[in-house]
Amino acid sequence: MGDKEIPTHDPYTGEVNPHYEELTGNKNPDFPTQEDIIEFNRKEYRKKEMVDHPDHYGGEDNPYEAIKVIEEWELGFNLGNAVKYISRADKKGKRLEDLKKASWYINREIKIIKNERKN
Repeated sequence: MGDKEIPTHDPYTGEVNPHYEELTGNKNPDFPTQEDIIEFNRKEYRKKEMVDHPDHYGGEDNPYEAIKVIEEWELGFNLGNAVKYISRADKKGKRLEDLKKASWYINREIKIIKNERKN
């Protein structure tokens, strides 16, 4: 191949040269490896995860993820739900709705406590 440099990008279109690594034996810094693609897909999947440690509740790596706090503090159903809705209030675009839900669960817990005191 001589001294001619193989471009990482097509000089006319600007697109990544998919054959750069094959022709030079060097990794094209702008062309992702299979591992790069897998890691990117994992991160994108985590952004969309709505069941297993979703980001709007703190995420799996966060020690203050709502479910971890609720379980550690043994809050039970009503107070646990209140904490859950408070923790996500700014993360799903429905702040007022989430705070109203938290308030509803707190008021429910207050009624239970008041009823227990009557008996």
